[in-house]
Amino acid sequence: MKKILDNTIELLAWIVTSLLLIKFVPRKRIREAIVSILFKQVITWIFGLLVVEKDLISYPNRLFFKKAIKSSFTFEYFVYPGLCALFNLYYPENKPKIIKVLYYSFHTSIITIFEIIAVKYTNLIRYNKWSWHWSFITMYMSYFLSRIFQRWFFRINTK
Repeated sequence: MKKILDNTIELLAWIVTSLLLIKFVPRKRIREAIVSILFKQVITWIFGLLVVEKDLISYPNRLFFKKAIKSSFTFEYFVYPGLCALFNLYYPENKPKIIKVLYYSFHTSIITIFEIIAVKYTNLIRYNKWSWHWSFITMYMSYFLSRIFQRWFFRINTK
């Protein structure tokens, strides 16, 4: 029964993320979203492999590529990168620093909260030698790196 719940949650993650991208990525900014997704995938590939191979986190139930990779394809390569694309597209570039910090904190908090719920109630993710604050910090850092890359790639000037 729990495996059915886990598979349903994973499929819903694909559907919800897809709908968010379809709804909130303007046609004229698709290129920006793709660059953001691809860069975030590079970051999550490196960090994801590191934490899984060091047995800090495990993903007992995975719907896709169970024999190919130990990390969660759905979350590491689609959901987080998709949410990062939305983060970058709507980043408050010309707002005060406090707004920017709150924007980072809001995005990473939402993902961290969903991860904590998944750890507690599903077999999609298990913290072995890890805790939620490490997830928050690494996601915050990966969003920061993604934003730096986005600014560099698209030559976004901040004043």
